[in-house]
Amino acid sequence: MPGKEKRYRVEALGRQHDRLGFSCGSDPLDQYLRTQAGQDARKRVAAPFVLCEGESHAVLGYYTLSAISVDIGAWPENVAKKLPRYPVVPATLMGRLAIDKRLQGQGAGEHLLMNALHRSLQASRQVAAVAVIVDAKDENAVAFYRHYEFVPFKDQPARMFLPMRIIEKLFA
Repeated sequence: MPGKEKRYRVEALGRQHDRLGFSCGSDPLDQYLRTQAGQDARKRVAAPFVLCEGESHAVLGYYTLSAISVDIGAWPENVAKKLPRYPVVPATLMGRLAIDKRLQGQGAGEHLLMNALHRSLQASRQVAAVAVIVDAKDENAVAFYRHYEFVPFKDQPARMFLPMRIIEKLFA
């Protein structure tokens, strides 16, 4: 990210955060942050985390995490054969990841992704999850996640996952 001397922080979304100035170039992602993210947090259907700089509460990026169960038949065969034969297995869904246009292409996406993966790994030690799953919104997002070794599901190429054992190695 620009100006490595700047202090960036990632924290749970709260009322103090200024969401109105955020613009990532995707209206659905912008609107979600402005109108739905707080409600999702209060109802515990998603946990939004925001990127801020210094002491500012202006949101420069965000992601959401939630629990998901995935049908055993949805996983690629080489993965499914290593999983227990339960009808569904637990995972963590990173439902959204967005960076303000002012920071795009400067490493902020990687910073938020690594934060989300680390947070997911820590949570998996308390509440089991075999992988982090993302739903890539377009080909650019697919390429972004492929760069970090996310693997597509067999019948949904835009739905991708990174096994928790790989994430654990990232932070070993």
